[in-house]
Amino acid sequence: MKSYYYANKNPMDVFRFVLPTEIVYGPGVVNQLPDEVKRLGCARPAIITDPGLVKAGVVGRITELLDREGIPYIVCSDVEANPKDVNVEACAAKAREFGSDSLIAIGGGSPIDCAKAVGVLLAHDADKIKLYEGKTAATKPQAPMIAIPTTAGTGSELTFSSVITDTVNHYKMTIKSPFTAATLALCDPELTISVPPMVTASTGVDALTHAIEGYTATCAEPIGDAFALYSIELISHNLVTAVKDGANLEARSAMLMGSMLGGMSFSHSDVASVHCVAESLGGMCDLPHGMCNAIFLPYVMEYNMDYCTEKYARVAQAMGISFTTVEEGAAAAVQAVKDLCKAVGLPNFRSQNVDPEDFDQLAEMSAANISTESNPRPMTKEDYLNVLRMAYNAE
Repeated sequence: MKSYYYANKNPMDVFRFVLPTEIVYGPGVVNQLPDEVKRLGCARPAIITDPGLVKAGVVGRITELLDREGIPYIVCSDVEANPKDVNVEACAAKAREFGSDSLIAIGGGSPIDCAKAVGVLLAHDADKIKLYEGKTAATKPQAPMIAIPTTAGTGSELTFSSVITDTVNHYKMTIKSPFTAATLALCDPELTISVPPMVTASTGVDALTHAIEGYTATCAEPIGDAFALYSIELISHNLVTAVKDGANLEARSAMLMGSMLGGMSFSHSDVASVHCVAESLGGMCDLPHGMCNAIFLPYVMEYNMDYCTEKYARVAQAMGISFTTVEEGAAAAVQAVKDLCKAVGLPNFRSQNVDPEDFDQLAEMSAANISTESNPRPMTKEDYLNVLRMAYNAE
């Protein structure tokens, strides 16, 4: 079968690839945290996390490691899903008052994105994160940050973007700079074993979205493409097992690696229209970001299909699907994603109780998102309306 790896991309193109974060991966590596804190020259870390992880005992397990070594710390655990500017600013104030010289982010994308933004405020001696929206505003290196992911979904531990909800204007803003990246990612698949099935499902398809959008974005490049394709392979072959048998460490490990690779892919490329819709829903309706990505991935893919047929065929190859023509392969990729979402029990869009009267505003917000330009199919407000209606009316 012909390989479509370099579809629509000249491998002789000039590009820049930066990976600011050191990675330590494997079962049990979280136990290295005290040594890593010392190695980085840190003495008073601020821990950024969420209430659910405190309640579940995950944070206590990790802080116990610091307690044994006599490392003082402060815990900022009020981070909400879809982290808000007020969460960032409150955590930064607590860290500053404690005299923190470093950050430890524990959790999924919300605490890790919040910690990145906290790092920006501390580095710039500022108190309003809105000042650092965009790709050029964060210009100063931040203090050492260790990211410890507890879900296999966002890849935020390896990206240099932070997505924060603007609570005044009710939309999600992006702070993007290599300066926001974690210094070190401690990626321990054992920490993901306790994640509930539905969260495993939604974060898993969220990670798949990162890989597929990172691969098909108009600004994709070959190194990110390689990460994306292996991510797609790992996730598509292991997600169902991880959802149905959460204690399966092999599947959990594959999912965490897939999430990491997907994060590296889109961080060096971009996301596209799936994220544009998901971020609009998160900002306006406060719906979980991963769930929104998971719901809309197959419908945006279907809408895009004629504009990136060869790349979708390569997605099908990565998922282990055989086909004869690229058109057949692209259609098979879209169907396979739909089938995967169904197999792991993801809900449909209609069940999220979004009022169709809000579709017009959601479409307008999606079209205004900076990642719209990276979608393989040019997207207008009317196109986003079509996608919203397609997903809402789907069986």
